[in-house]
Amino acid sequence: MNKQQFLNQFHHIRQVTAEHDFPLKEAGRPASVLIPIVEYPDSLNVIFTVRAAHLKHHGGQISFPGGKQEPTDKNLLHTALRETYEEIGIFPEQVEIIGQLPLYRTISRYEVVPFIGFVQPPIQLLLDHNEVAQTFEVPLSYLLDQNNHLIHWVKRKNAHYPVYFIPWQDKNIWGATAAFIRNLTNHFYIE
Repeated sequence: MNKQQFLNQFHHIRQVTAEHDFPLKEAGRPASVLIPIVEYPDSLNVIFTVRAAHLKHHGGQISFPGGKQEPTDKNLLHTALRETYEEIGIFPEQVEIIGQLPLYRTISRYEVVPFIGFVQPPIQLLLDHNEVAQTFEVPLSYLLDQNNHLIHWVKRKNAHYPVYFIPWQDKNIWGATAAFIRNLTNHFYIE
């Protein structure tokens, strides 16, 4: 799949079903992430981060660059781009935003909006090791194949909720990060 093929599928008129998230009793804290897609001549790859192990929340977990909206952020897109620069050194002007996915509510009481952006290589990542231990890339074609996704249902307060998993080599992409990918894949599968 190349960039134009991706855009032809992503930008369409039909309604796309969003994956189940965690219902919150009150509004969650606003946050956003960037799903950075690197456009190589022969493939599209997605950049993931591994959060620093010492972090109080979600240490060592796989995520996309992003975080909570700060009072100085103009909007959630600004949040995603600011956090991406702070965490992995990709400048906002290096990112071509092509869309966003539905808001996703998390058990940690965030309402996260994932933005999708293309990044042209070569890129020189500069990690903030206080937040990010490492980065890695996964081919978009692998992520879009729902045969590579696992769903585990958990019971919480008399309701069942899905937890998504996408294994990749020695890594396990799971939780909200995997759910964002799952929502993206729904643009490519017709029910």
